[in-house]
Amino acid sequence: VFALIVFACLVGEGYSNLPSSPQLFCIFNHNEDACRYGIGIGVLAFLACIFFFMVDIYFPQISNTTDRKYLVLADLGFSGLWTFLWFIGFCFLTNQWAWTQAKDVYIGADSARAAITFSFFSIFSWVSEAV
Repeated sequence: VFALIVFACLVGEGYSNLPSSPQLFCIFNHNEDACRYGIGIGVLAFLACIFFFMVDIYFPQISNTTDRKYLVLADLGFSGLWTFLWFIGFCFLTNQWAWTQAKDVYIGADSARAAITFSFFSIFSWVSEAV
């Protein structure tokens, strides 16, 4: 759910333009990579959650213990990796938001703060998956 919120905040109001120009820019210090990173890990985390949810549903029907072991290790490894990537995303978005000038943000400040907040919450939700 947190990944979906981060993705939605950045897609919905993560890009803005100046009143004098139709050119869109990322509200995180005009750094397109910040928006792309948040959107990218949000989408991939959401898709991975769907995949691992489906694996959990069919897990009791998998009779091969080797396959079960690899699925559990894949879930554990992915959760650990995604914890790290969410931490990097939180630090990156926070840093870029700190350097953003107030005159550049007309709309979307609340969405930017929500993306930062829920990327922080995502760290703990992925840690809980890895433990």
